[in-house]
Amino acid sequence: MRAPLMIAVAQPVTVAHDVAGNAGRHADAVRAANARVVVFPELSLTGYELAADSIAPDDPSLAPIVDSCAATGSLALVGAPIDGPHIAFLAVDGAGVTVAYRKLWLGDEEARRFVPGPAPVAIEVDSWRLGLGICKDTGVAQHAKDTAALGIDAYVAGVVKHDHEADVLEERAARIAAEHGVWVAIASCAGPTGGGFDRTAGGSSIRTPAGVVVARAGIEPGDLVTGALS
Repeated sequence: MRAPLMIAVAQPVTVAHDVAGNAGRHADAVRAANARVVVFPELSLTGYELAADSIAPDDPSLAPIVDSCAATGSLALVGAPIDGPHIAFLAVDGAGVTVAYRKLWLGDEEARRFVPGPAPVAIEVDSWRLGLGICKDTGVAQHAKDTAALGIDAYVAGVVKHDHEADVLEERAARIAAEHGVWVAIASCAGPTGGGFDRTAGGSSIRTPAGVVVARAGIEPGDLVTGALS
């Protein structure tokens, strides 16, 4: 029988274009969470700045996150623009950084710079299969369906939404859990993040396949919560 998986959803302070500073705050969040998986919002390393420079997996600015993951045994899923160009999740652990997922469904402004990723993705962590999504992906029923078809136990996403869109996140998380019978963990940006997002929703959450919320962050930047997938 597999052990429960401790997962955290974090909403660190994000300063636009400050990759080194943001990476340091990500590293602090990983240490504070002390969870097996720590999920961050969309474009969390740069802020929601669509013109920000791409980040390579070997960027030395990411070293503090690698070190924190090595110390805690964590896998961090951090948001970044990468070559392609894509909006992506980078997977960071004690061994280094790899590209975990490239966003499939882009907003209109995003599509002026970025291209969609090639396919849905699920990663395996300690025998748990985690399907990945980024922001608009969560609102596209086909994305959840295609990702669930990969045999996932949980749908894990990073998002950026305005503060008045908190109910949108609630509806999406509840729908995905209900339709596919999976855990849902969403890391939602809190505070300003650039790109016209002066006030964002926060409220990062973890819910069971039955739709019960087991952990929810507040609306302030710097908050994080953890939950055990069982």
